[in-house]
Amino acid sequence: MRFMQTLGFDLAETARLMRRDFDRRAVALGATRAQWRVLARLWRQDGLRQVDLADALDVEPITLCRMVDRLEEAGLVERRRDEEDRRAWRIHLTAKAEPVVRELQAIGAAFHADALDGISPAEQDAVANVLARIRANLKERKAA
Repeated sequence: MRFMQTLGFDLAETARLMRRDFDRRAVALGATRAQWRVLARLWRQDGLRQVDLADALDVEPITLCRMVDRLEEAGLVERRRDEEDRRAWRIHLTAKAEPVVRELQAIGAAFHADALDGISPAEQDAVANVLARIRANLKERKAA
């Protein structure tokens, strides 16, 4: 029963420690976790509309706007008008972003290796499966 009593706390505390450790590692690049999230999302899906990017990152559009402003000033992203909706902007990575993203990916890989040290692949799969089921359960309840 302890699992049910502390699940939320355990998840939140683990996420907090992971965020703090990643921030410590990425600070050498001058990247914040928020900026890394923007770059990583665009790496997987370049050219998202600004509003869709905000939604995907679960941040307010004005918050994303400020993040994109800073990344644009650094030359890592650029805004382009959406050809289908002239009021909207699409956000694209620049060539200057690729080495930054690659380095952040290397930091992320080392971070994950350290975090998962001593945890077998079977245990990792079990945790992933349990978390996926919890998310599915919560999504089902939201839809109802």
